[in-house]
Amino acid sequence: MKEIRAFIQPHKLSQITMALMELPNFPGMTVIDCEGFGREHTEHTQDYRPFLPKKRIEIFAPDNVVDIIFDTIMKIAHSGQHGDGKVYVLDVIKGGRVRTAEQSSDLG
Repeated sequence: MKEIRAFIQPHKLSQITMALMELPNFPGMTVIDCEGFGREHTEHTQDYRPFLPKKRIEIFAPDNVVDIIFDTIMKIAHSGQHGDGKVYVLDVIKGGRVRTAEQSSDLG
């Protein structure tokens, strides 16, 4: 099991969500409002704040669907502009389902 963590432009969220929901066996996702900046900094003339609004998507998925989820996010999030975002894939060592107390590295 892997975690796919993506930081994307807020206006791309609905397109990404719709594309992911069309994938067979899509396990679901969590979305969090966040702010941040990367190598490219924005220039503000007043009240300098380098942070730009982003959406953070977290998806815990079985290994066999990770590549298609990753590729879908990369494709839909792309605009060619600075600040399109980043997508990461991380290993999940263990997870637990609170309701049933089930513990596994592949909860999905």
